[in-house]
Amino acid sequence: MVVGFPMLNFASFRVFADSSQKYSARALKVVEVSLVIDMLAPLKIDFRPEAFANPLTAAEIDAFQSIGTGGPEVREETLAFLAGWQGFVGRNADLFCVVDKAADLDAAKVARKCAVIMGIQNSDHFRKPEDVKSFFQLGQRSSQLTYNSQNFIGTGGTDRIDGGVSDFGASIIAAMNETGMLVDVSHCGDKTTLDAIEISSVPIAVTHSNCRALNNHPRLKTDEAIQKLATKGGIMGITGVRNFVSAVEPTTVENIVDHIDHVVNLVGIEHVGVGSDSDLNGYDDMAADQKEELLAMYKASYAFRERLDTDGFDHPRKIFDLTEALIRRGYSDSNIQAVLGGNFRRLLGETWTGVATPADKGRPS
Repeated sequence: MVVGFPMLNFASFRVFADSSQKYSARALKVVEVSLVIDMLAPLKIDFRPEAFANPLTAAEIDAFQSIGTGGPEVREETLAFLAGWQGFVGRNADLFCVVDKAADLDAAKVARKCAVIMGIQNSDHFRKPEDVKSFFQLGQRSSQLTYNSQNFIGTGGTDRIDGGVSDFGASIIAAMNETGMLVDVSHCGDKTTLDAIEISSVPIAVTHSNCRALNNHPRLKTDEAIQKLATKGGIMGITGVRNFVSAVEPTTVENIVDHIDHVVNLVGIEHVGVGSDSDLNGYDDMAADQKEELLAMYKASYAFRERLDTDGFDHPRKIFDLTEALIRRGYSDSNIQAVLGGNFRRLLGETWTGVATPADKGRPS
């Protein structure tokens, strides 16, 4: 009699020379075959010139390069950001490639490069609906409607009163839908978030937030918002910023998976992904003066603690730690692949073209 057993991954391996951390054969394989898409992953938080003296290394497959903008020089700042970072990617073409269309993500995976999506965490640079197409032609593929405060489009997540999406904001969303630019509401207030989901004719994203049901923080999303987002086909990226993950200690990668679990249980596996909101090394490795300057930009309601990064999700190999945590929770390989990037790949394929191509329509999540 032949008895068959499920594959059991008892072995673990040390695969990175600069770390003693070991990972299971299963986790290594899942990451290897996955198209990993982190929907908010700046290439480098430290912008000092000397920070780029050493070569950068690609963290798996996708870095979503994005910054928060605002103020009287927002248009010039946004243009400089797009030009500067696309130039940097071009000069380091052995590691990176700029994403124009969703198929570029697949090509980057084959070429073992880091695909860089250009996004902006505000839409103040859109002075009229026609600007959306202009910035799309310059390479921008995603735009967050507001940052933390009110603008002409809508209300930010830390404002006291949320008036929702304005008439001008509705025209910007319509232009984004027509052009094929992804609408992001990660930093939007509750009413602005719900309005944007309703107004948009195509699915939108929360690229980097968490579940308020698990952590009562104003920057996080309500169950109502998550449900409406999913009903329209949208996806929520879970972030690893410590104060968004948990209000109490310890705060570990297991708490990040709690938020993934919550979205899965609420609306299904096909509506959750990753938006770490961090570079490879995290905020706690920033120069002290830069970190102090960064924290001073935010309201007290952000409730930052001494550490900003979540334990086990604060280093260049964090996607492997997340994968191990998902394995411990009982997720199948196909569902882990969906979380790591398959879901966002599907959304981007549907959104950037306005209408999904036949290949995108048939792509599993």
